Amino acid sequence: MTINIGLLSNIDSIHTTELGLMRIRRNLGLSHEVDAVAYCKEIIKSADAIERRGKNWYAHIGDVIITVNASSLGIITAHREKPKE
Repeated sequence: MTINIGLLSNIDSIHTTELGLMRIRRNLGLSHEVDAVAYCKEIIKSADAIERRGKNWYAHIGDVIITVNASSLGIITAHREKPKE
């Protein structure tokens, strides 16, 4: 398990835009009643692995990947990994 404390220590600052909310909900199949940012924060807190590559953080749990910009702490996207063949 790889955990990098940098993202977790700033969990309260994580946010996204309206377009980001729409993208997260669509990619993860969430309803509009679900707080997508809170949902992503919970995923990040319980992630199997968090790693920083370049300008982004990537939090993985199961088949879900949350991508967060390292400097702005904005959620760029969240999606499910495609099954490997």
